[in-house]
Amino acid sequence: MHLNDNKNRILVFIRHGKSSWKYPVDDKIRPLKKRGISDITLIANQFLKLKIKPDLVVSSPAKRALDTCRILMKILEISKDILQIKSQLYDFEGSKTLNFIKNLDNSNQIILLFGHNDAFTNLINHLGSHKIDNLPTSGLVAIHFDVNSWSEISNGSTITKLFPKDYK
Repeated sequence: MHLNDNKNRILVFIRHGKSSWKYPVDDKIRPLKKRGISDITLIANQFLKLKIKPDLVVSSPAKRALDTCRILMKILEISKDILQIKSQLYDFEGSKTLNFIKNLDNSNQIILLFGHNDAFTNLINHLGSHKIDNLPTSGLVAIHFDVNSWSEISNGSTITKLFPKDYK
């Protein structure tokens, strides 16, 4: 697979880290628990070994997703210049996220998405080649598509999955 080939698109789905229910706050501002921070640190260090450099990073505006995103970006030394925060990723079933993906700029070939379940599990099972029961918190799944345009994505190949429990 040549990543600079125009017919290659990679989506990396990353579910936010474990969040805290300790405080009575609105869902969008729920913070990460210590475990959420340690799990995404673990996954980021595993992902680093794959040497996949994104063209674009997009996060849900929810605090737990954005904090997860920022931790991974720091570990991978990804520039903040390629980060976008999009409300379409504050999605729990997947249609808003899929619509967002299909309208991405085709100059971006490798995209990291930070968001929520059930949206991410549904999309991984709909678009990827390996079904999963559940994308766990801090879980990561990458899917490759052999297409010229994001609008064409349908049946991709699941190329990696990193779940915290597999590295503890």
